[in-house]
Amino acid sequence: MTRTLIKNLAPLPAGTVTVAGWVETVRDQKKVQFVVLRDESGALQLVNPATRELGEDADDAQRSALAITEAISGLAHGTMVRVTGELKHDERVKLGGLEVKIAELEVVSEALPETPIADDSSLDKRLDWRFLDLRRPEAALIFRIQTTFEHALRTYWVDRDFIEIHTPKLMASASESRAELFELEYFEGKAYLSQSPQFFKQMAQPAGFGRVFEIAPAFRADPSFTSRHATEFTSIDAEFSWIDSHEDVMAMHEELLAAAFTAVVEKHGAEIEALFGVELSVPTLPFPRIPLAEAHEIVKAGGYEVPRTDGDLDPEGERRLSAHVKETYGHDFVFVTDYASGIRPFYHMRHEGDAGLTNSYDLLYNGTEISTGAQREHRVEVLIEQAREKGLEPEELEFYLDFFRYGVPPHGGFGMGLARVLMLMLGLGSIRETTYLFRGPTRLLP
Repeated sequence: MTRTLIKNLAPLPAGTVTVAGWVETVRDQKKVQFVVLRDESGALQLVNPATRELGEDADDAQRSALAITEAISGLAHGTMVRVTGELKHDERVKLGGLEVKIAELEVVSEALPETPIADDSSLDKRLDWRFLDLRRPEAALIFRIQTTFEHALRTYWVDRDFIEIHTPKLMASASESRAELFELEYFEGKAYLSQSPQFFKQMAQPAGFGRVFEIAPAFRADPSFTSRHATEFTSIDAEFSWIDSHEDVMAMHEELLAAAFTAVVEKHGAEIEALFGVELSVPTLPFPRIPLAEAHEIVKAGGYEVPRTDGDLDPEGERRLSAHVKETYGHDFVFVTDYASGIRPFYHMRHEGDAGLTNSYDLLYNGTEISTGAQREHRVEVLIEQAREKGLEPEELEFYLDFFRYGVPPHGGFGMGLARVLMLMLGLGSIRETTYLFRGPTRLLP
């Protein structure tokens, strides 16, 4: 089929073109009809001089004109059509300065006249009809941005000799504990859906891969209904060998994000500002780094006492710290470093000379945590001791501990939530908007 995308019409000379897409609006006036047609690349105005009646001596062209007029009068929002007509460049046309005068119109697939969602429908209602909701230009842009963002991540890694891996999502045992894990029947036994590729990406280090990454689903049986949690999400993970500390991980992490933001700004910056009102910029390097203890002091000095008893920041604390960083450093990102070992997994390396602190960090973006990273403990005897401290039985971790019994280099990495980054990038209120099909405690459809 000869078809021109709407975005490719502007450079073409006046003449015959064929376009196809869905009907967005129809203005059915007495003497002229206007149709706004939208495809995956943009919107276009179609025009048809209306033929309302035929004389007794009407010819085939007049009968065809009447049929087109009547077809346009019956078009419902969302109806899929194919149109051939004359392209005209006209600066008076607000929609891109382009117009196509209809010569042929084919209704490919009719839509029901009443659509189940409207511009003012609730987010939950829109998610019920996600395939219709995604027709919005803002929604389409979100996933074009996602594509550019992921491509830039992969380009950065591949250019630096990282290997892409695909780790299994079915596990024989819990990765750290059975908390927040989905359990399912697996033939004669039980299996668990992976909440992180952590153990498997670490396995690549004694395998000699050196540098690995993965962008893949992860699962958390977390009954949270917040704007930033999901039971299934896309996790961005990297792990690499021969590091000196978590500083090496942070340096790679911030370079990676700067590269990805550069790609998004260059390709979509103008559209982001037009549709979301966000003037996106590339973050400067290095990102600010603030130890967790100092972060608590900053938040407290601002008049807020974090109520958590485990020593971590809560969401309000994250927002206040990020506001301080924005005001002080003019930066949207901040690494919060040196987390207490009591609130970190057993495999995080402890500070040399201070076992109460870990070589780890959380990365905050626009007031919200998007990632956790760390240097991993690679000495098997230390791992066993730290696992026991966490109440874990080393026997249940044998498959993991075996990774470290045959030589493994010092290594580290991070995991980062894709939908959260996009949500915060575009100033949206929920990861439901930046997830193609959201899964939460009460949503398994569509």
